[in-house]
Amino acid sequence: MYRPFSKRHLLFYPQILERTYQFTRIFPTPETEAENCVICVPGLGGRANWSTFITDVIPNLALTSLDSFQCFPFYTYDEDGNNRKENITDWALSQFREEYEDESISKWDVFYYVYGMLHHPAYREKFADNLKRELPRIPFAADFWAVSKIGSALADLHLNYETGERYKLEWVTKKDTPVDFRVEKMRKRGNSIEYNHTLTLKGIPAEAWEYKLGNRSALDWLIDQYRVKTHKRSGIVSDPNTYSDDPRYIVELIERVTHLSVETMKLVNQLESITW
Repeated sequence: MYRPFSKRHLLFYPQILERTYQFTRIFPTPETEAENCVICVPGLGGRANWSTFITDVIPNLALTSLDSFQCFPFYTYDEDGNNRKENITDWALSQFREEYEDESISKWDVFYYVYGMLHHPAYREKFADNLKRELPRIPFAADFWAVSKIGSALADLHLNYETGERYKLEWVTKKDTPVDFRVEKMRKRGNSIEYNHTLTLKGIPAEAWEYKLGNRSALDWLIDQYRVKTHKRSGIVSDPNTYSDDPRYIVELIERVTHLSVETMKLVNQLESITW
C-alpha cells in the first residue's frame, strides 16, 4: 500500500530491500495476507494531521506523509509463515473481559475496538498532544461492543475498498464523444472531479471530502496518485492505467472510495455519542 487506496508492486526480498523491518514476520507469505492485517498509526513527532489506517498488505513507511508510520498486526509469524501467534496477549484480553464482565469478548473484538477508538473524534481531540509524542494508549469506553462493532465496520470498508459498494455519481460526458477511461491527470472542481477531457464526475457529497488521512481526504489521495508521472532522474513512467486490466477500474474506484468516505463519516459521527 504505497498511499491510501493506492497499491504498487513491491519486490519484497531482504537481499534487495535494506530495511524490511518486521514485515518478514507480519506478511512473510502471500497466504498470510489473506488472514492478517495491520493497524497503522503515525510515528512519534508526526507533522501531518493524525490519522489511522488498516491494511492487509505491506504499507509504505511514509503512508500518508513524509512522517514514518508504525504498524500493529493481529498476527505475527516465523519468517517461513509458520508458528502463527496472536499479537494481542492473553493478559490484554483478560483486562477487557474483567473490565466489561464479559467472557465472550475475543481478541478480534479487541482489535476492532482499538481501530474504532482511534477514530473517535473526542479521543483524538483530548489526546492530540499525547499522540504527537507517544504511541496511542487505549481507554475503556462506556460501551465496548458499540465501539468494537463500529471499528469492525470501518475495517471492512477500508480493507475491501476495491470491491465495496459504489456511490452513484453523475457522469457528465461530451456530446458525440465516446467516453475514454484513460486518465492522465484528474482535477478537483468544487464537488466534482474532472476525470479527463471526456468525463467529469459530479454529485460528490460534501461529507465525502471530510474523511481525511493525514492532510488529504481519501478522494484527494486518489486525484494525487492516479495520474501519469515520469521520474525525472530515471525516466521511468508510472502509469495508473496499467494497474488493472479493467479500463473502468479507476473511475469505479472513485465511486467506491466516495461511498466508503461517506459511510466512514457516518460511523465516526456515531462514535461521538460514546463516552469513556
